[in-house]
Amino acid sequence: MQFVDRKVELAVLERAYHDPGFAFVPVYGRRRVGKTRLVQEFIRGKEAIYFLADRIAETEQLKGLGQMVGDNFEDPILKDVGFRDWQQVFRYLKEKTVGRLVIVVDEFPYLVTSNKAVSSIFQKGIDEHMKQADVFLVLMGSSIGMMEKEVLFYKAPLYGRRTGSLEVREMPFQSLYEFFPDRPFDDLMAIYTVFGMIPAYLEKVSPERDILENIRRLVLEKGTFFSNEVEYVLMEELREPKNYFALLKAVSQGKRKISEVINETGFEKSHVSRYADILKRLGFLKKEVPVTEKNPEKSKQGRYSIQDRFFAFWFKYVFPLKSRLEIGKADYVADLIRASLGQEISLAYEGACKEICLGLMQEDRMQFTAIGRWWSRNEEIDLVALDEETRTAYFGECKWTGKKVGINVYEDLVRKSHQVDWHRDDRTNRFMLFSRSGFTDAMLERGKKEDVLLIHKDSLLA
Repeated sequence: MQFVDRKVELAVLERAYHDPGFAFVPVYGRRRVGKTRLVQEFIRGKEAIYFLADRIAETEQLKGLGQMVGDNFEDPILKDVGFRDWQQVFRYLKEKTVGRLVIVVDEFPYLVTSNKAVSSIFQKGIDEHMKQADVFLVLMGSSIGMMEKEVLFYKAPLYGRRTGSLEVREMPFQSLYEFFPDRPFDDLMAIYTVFGMIPAYLEKVSPERDILENIRRLVLEKGTFFSNEVEYVLMEELREPKNYFALLKAVSQGKRKISEVINETGFEKSHVSRYADILKRLGFLKKEVPVTEKNPEKSKQGRYSIQDRFFAFWFKYVFPLKSRLEIGKADYVADLIRASLGQEISLAYEGACKEICLGLMQEDRMQFTAIGRWWSRNEEIDLVALDEETRTAYFGECKWTGKKVGINVYEDLVRKSHQVDWHRDDRTNRFMLFSRSGFTDAMLERGKKEDVLLIHKDSLLA
């Protein structure tokens, strides 16, 4: 499949590449997010050595690296015997490098697994040899915990040697148009709801099949890429995943407050907080608070949700029903999904609307410094964007229904906005309506008169 998007990430790497002298940029992000594909695109046309580490002994790692380096420098002896130790690697590269050379070590945590001291060895190699070479070093890793411990955290051995860093995250919603250029917006929303914006997942989706057939063939049938994907990714990070699985299942079933998770799992509050903090740090869970909160970390209104859309889908429909799938009851699970998928898409549309706002900001159609949801004890607003500089608040409602949105939705949104205590007496209010099915004539007229931002699916109406 063709390389899609990643313009921002490529620009970060290109700027670092063109800075003179030694550079060291860790590239990290969860598994399947597209780090390797990104870096392969970046090194295309450059002098580069790409080495993929593996779960093998250090002697074998050094031999494999020697073959890659020997091939680059046309050194048949090195290709044959490899390196004997890491210091030889660094000395060799310092002596041989003429002109800008990119060195990529993919899955760096596997090197750490084979030798716990390898980060300190790299630190010494950088200080004694690499800093004098015109080298652009990229260390990549999917194990967020390991990358933090060895490279990214302040006390990590390699922290002070990096000249930059790049976290690769999920792709933006608009990238779906590049993956599936001929699919209508409703189909894209269904794909987004189930598979999220992880490139390795989207590449598996067949554009010729509808969403339910894709779910059945890719997720519910045995032996597919997705069969054990979630367990595999989580077990790469978590030593004892059983309790984490229970927490994620509870959240996927709508238990979003910490008290609800405690009641559902039976875990003590301190355990739930610790498990949740670890899952948040690893990017599997997120805690949301009303966007107007001044101290989000201290807020008691936090609500949990699963960060990855496919993980959320899997924990809601597959994990609880694995025993049925094991005995061939895929039809039963597919019927459950069919009955409630519309509601899942409706919830996912709120996430897509947030990304649509980010696009509108890039187009200078709106400006904001914070965006999220807002709620109180009795009220909730789907989307609130705040601009501290101009003290402008944008209030939005997202409707994924078969009905056109009318004036009643708009007036209810205006009513709820009065309850938001953010620069209450000194702010400008703007309103946004997002609709799958468009707007009534009366709402179109009212919107033009009162300068309401009306977005049909993902397009701002003039």
